[in-house]
Amino acid sequence: MAEGWQAFGGSAYQNFRTTDQMPAQGTFGAMPQTPGPPAPFLADMGSVSGYEGTTAGDSGGKHFPPPPDLVPVPGNQPYPPQINWNIPAISEDEAKEAFVGYAASKCCYSQAPAKEMCFQDLQAFNTYRYRLETFTESRSSVWKAEPYDGGPVDSFLCGIAPLPWDVRVQIPAMFKDRIERIKVPHTSSVKGCPTCGSSGRSSCQKCHGLARQQCWVCSGKGNRLSNDICTSCMGTGTTMCNDCSGVGTITCSDCKGRGQVLVYIELQVEWKNNIFEYVADQRIGFPTELFKEVNGKNLLCDEQLMVYPVWGFPDNAISHASKNAVEQHRAQFGSTSQILRQRQTIELIFLTRVEYAWRGKSHSYYVYGNEHKVYAEDYPAKCCCTII
Repeated sequence: MAEGWQAFGGSAYQNFRTTDQMPAQGTFGAMPQTPGPPAPFLADMGSVSGYEGTTAGDSGGKHFPPPPDLVPVPGNQPYPPQINWNIPAISEDEAKEAFVGYAASKCCYSQAPAKEMCFQDLQAFNTYRYRLETFTESRSSVWKAEPYDGGPVDSFLCGIAPLPWDVRVQIPAMFKDRIERIKVPHTSSVKGCPTCGSSGRSSCQKCHGLARQQCWVCSGKGNRLSNDICTSCMGTGTTMCNDCSGVGTITCSDCKGRGQVLVYIELQVEWKNNIFEYVADQRIGFPTELFKEVNGKNLLCDEQLMVYPVWGFPDNAISHASKNAVEQHRAQFGSTSQILRQRQTIELIFLTRVEYAWRGKSHSYYVYGNEHKVYAEDYPAKCCCTII
């Protein structure tokens, strides 16, 4: 076993970003998603300096890579404490207790093998789980519109629109996914609603502007099965449209009847926790996917601005996985988003193979995780249950 191993990382980070272009009254609130005028209308809004190429809609917006001064640089940290790697297998009493509990949880299993077995051998095959979390922030913009209520308009006359990465936001809790939508200052303008032609009313979709709809009593025939005139439509086959009250138009949903919409650029800030996970496979026939169900003993928790790969770890596979993960995350996220924080952890996952004899035959099972879960593929006393 190696005597020690190291992991290095970076420095502190700030909770806020700001520039001299930004107003001093604090952060800008999140904006709810609202339906708006047709995309072609928004696409013709022109360009705002720093937001060229911005399109309409919630998907496919213009993405902005972070400026070079926001790209973090790895730092250093002291060596971690020495760790004792000599972890023994669980005791026979613990192994038997786990096995009895496992058999009791199966409705078709007899508990006899678990209670009557004779231990032959306990072998520790403890393994490791490595995880790298990279918490990133990305920014994109889209054109949005909402009904204009007659209030003040934060247009270009109020100042120059801040660049995408200059808009001030509060960073949320680390390693938690979140999306915040912000109205970019000084990008708003008032336009006539293109949906209703600034009239505040649009054609009724139910009657297609005809003010009348097919009679539901006679299905538009004007009479009943007895050839009597339909009293609902008085033989006309149509009745007044309930949606528009016979007017043929309804209040425009895009401008809420006001005839004008407020158009602006919405900045979408997304925080995402990107995870890489690797479990060293001991290749002893145990399905490693079962490790997702259990916890292990924490050996390392290295959280910094930017981490270095671990090296000198007793299991070379973990060192190799750490190196690949760190390089992969930096290449994948470093150019498209800002890396705010990284955290790498290593857990020791307990795994013991128990060999035992029952009624003259040898069998085995595994006990794994802090929870002492059991995996027994060849349990010797199964029965078939029939439910009537």
